[in-house]
Amino acid sequence: MRQKISDYWELTKPGVTFMVVISTLGGFYLASDGGPDFVRLLHTLLGSWLVAAGTNAMNQFVEREYDRSMKRTMNRPLPAGRLQANHVLVFAAAISVIGTLYLGFATNPLTGLLAALTFTCYIFIYTPMKRITSWSTVIGAVPGALPAMGGWVAVTGTVAPEAWILFGILFFWQLPHFLAIAWIYRDDYERGGFKVFPLTDSEAYFQTSFHIVANCIALIAVSALPSIVGITGHIYLAGALILGSVFLIAGVQMVVHKNNQYAKKLLFASIAYLPILMLLMFLDKIPT
Repeated sequence: MRQKISDYWELTKPGVTFMVVISTLGGFYLASDGGPDFVRLLHTLLGSWLVAAGTNAMNQFVEREYDRSMKRTMNRPLPAGRLQANHVLVFAAAISVIGTLYLGFATNPLTGLLAALTFTCYIFIYTPMKRITSWSTVIGAVPGALPAMGGWVAVTGTVAPEAWILFGILFFWQLPHFLAIAWIYRDDYERGGFKVFPLTDSEAYFQTSFHIVANCIALIAVSALPSIVGITGHIYLAGALILGSVFLIAGVQMVVHKNNQYAKKLLFASIAYLPILMLLMFLDKIPT
């Protein structure tokens, strides 16, 4: 039973789900006038966690056969045979639907709709596209950026320009983050038949380099917008510019050196970037 619980927990990809919860929290807090409504916040985070966990589990159900061919994923619960596929399907569908309905009733219908859009885009568009085109990475950044917008909408019930700014930060952050992973595990992705920028054709490295550097630069610009529109103050702005510059330097180093050592540095920089940026937003939010 302990192993079963551990396996179902692994299906939810706790690290990825944690990042979703953090971005949702950021959107919620920034949208709140004065202090946040902690009851509504709890509802929002719980519902968002359920949808994210269900989406991750459903992704592993869909890709279970491909995961068997990759060293990085072959020991996951489904390819390793520790869980039955039909049980995982029911689990993933159940918590996704429960989370979506919970958000719709406990916060507002638009938040539930955004959660449903996140699940649908990830499972039915991004997941199959990964085996068709390397541009799926860009498509996949859309559902990855929606939770921050969902946090904002849970408070206000509307998709305001500020929500789009948060969406933009998450969107541009994801491309360098994923491409660092794709570079490190490019052989695995090739064995699994997934098309990612580091391995698609003779111009693939140029494409990878362009997307890493261009998105890091775009991230610096978009991350400054919260202060420009008056959500956060000068301390956040300075911190965001420093964080973005460090992220960009890590990206340029990977492009120049072309090895796993610098890809891992870029990955570490991306993992550190988001929680620190959100913390700066929390500390330097301008009261309304």
